[in-house]
Amino acid sequence: MRDPGSVFTESVLGEPRQTAELPLWAPAPADSPAAWRRDASVSLLQFKQHVAQVARRLPAGGAMINLCEDRYSFLVAYAAAVGLRHTVLMPSSRAEQVLAELQAAESNSYPCDDAMVEAALADAVAGVPESASSSVAGQVAGATVPAVHTAMIGFTSGSTGQPKAFPKLWHSVSASTACNAAAIRRELDIDSTVRPWIVATVPPQHMYGMELSVLLPLLGGMAVHAGRPLFPADIAQALAEVPRPRLLVSTPVHLRAMVQSSQEFPVADLIVSATAPMDAALAAAVERKLGGRLLEMFGSTETCVFASRRTAVAAAWQLYEGVELQPVPEGTLVNAPWFTAPMLLQDVVELQGERCFLVRGRNSDLIEVAGKRASLADLTRRLLSIDGVQDAVVFQPDHGAVATIRRVAALVVAPGLTAAQVHDRLAASVDSAFMPRPLLVVESLPRNELGKLPREVLLAQLQRLTRA
Repeated sequence: MRDPGSVFTESVLGEPRQTAELPLWAPAPADSPAAWRRDASVSLLQFKQHVAQVARRLPAGGAMINLCEDRYSFLVAYAAAVGLRHTVLMPSSRAEQVLAELQAAESNSYPCDDAMVEAALADAVAGVPESASSSVAGQVAGATVPAVHTAMIGFTSGSTGQPKAFPKLWHSVSASTACNAAAIRRELDIDSTVRPWIVATVPPQHMYGMELSVLLPLLGGMAVHAGRPLFPADIAQALAEVPRPRLLVSTPVHLRAMVQSSQEFPVADLIVSATAPMDAALAAAVERKLGGRLLEMFGSTETCVFASRRTAVAAAWQLYEGVELQPVPEGTLVNAPWFTAPMLLQDVVELQGERCFLVRGRNSDLIEVAGKRASLADLTRRLLSIDGVQDAVVFQPDHGAVATIRRVAALVVAPGLTAAQVHDRLAASVDSAFMPRPLLVVESLPRNELGKLPREVLLAQLQRLTRA
């Protein structure tokens, strides 16, 4: 038999051959842990049986809209779909209208939710006879997928227009996951025989949650907790339920809440953060609180993760092997051997030697007044550094050309402080030309499940507050 690793090297890290087949899951002993669900460990053998059982219930072809809330159910359904050569659609929102529009646009799509997965697993427990479609389970049991199969399609949020689709071929997914797994294992100082346990606060439906809590368990030789803990006490409990080494996958918003809480946490040997920039002070505080290193990852729906850094001690990002950046007037072109074409990001970067770069902002983030330039992200960071400020955002209410500005506004969560007090403290570190007007103290910011702040929601909140 040919070494599957050689096929991976030839078809994933280079140009994929039309006939190449890649593994559906990483090889490991059957009794290896795959997940922690409902107070019990699920073995890799059980997981594969569950995938085959769900595959029997899926249609003969099409594209899955995976609506599972339970992370293990999502993982099982995803593996079943990809194993049958279906495509998994990942809409930017689970709003009813967005899903209806997606189903209308993709006539061959079908939904899969927790109830469907539970029914399939219940059939297995009850010993329901296999249907005529049991042959499809055999296809999944083959455990390989064509390298050029479109495994999933991610969609941008569409904040500046209609959501844009970004297909992901299986060879690209596999290569990107291999890079993520290698970066994590380096930080943990473990080899491929050790299976870290992942606890994630982010949903699996978004690209970050998909990469770190679905693809790593599937392809990276790791196990995952099925829950999605949100509050500090829930996160502490989930960490305590799984053995070390533990990997906490989270966001700056969740991590800031953990640092500010009085909750004690089991050791998280590695903490991974993404979705928004993190400053060195918060990264260091997270490391002190949780006892492990914090690894920040850099990526997008278009590219998946392609760089990382130890934020507490380094400002520069380290590129994954083979990734190339090219600054252009519109932002930065990103390319890698596993991409089908270079991807354009709005991030403005400064190259630091062959493998490192600094992020100077985004084209849409940079503002200019009277020849002076500033970054909305930097203004937000300065707000967050004020003692007593728990959350904040600076944004531009008025659309305009890149690098121009009419005004900026700020919403700040700062119990015990007035807007005037926050304003005065911010003025000590910000040029008057860039002081937010208005600057409003609010009870909370309208963050979504990834901790992000969609522009249209921010504008709606600002409008309500200024009319009050």
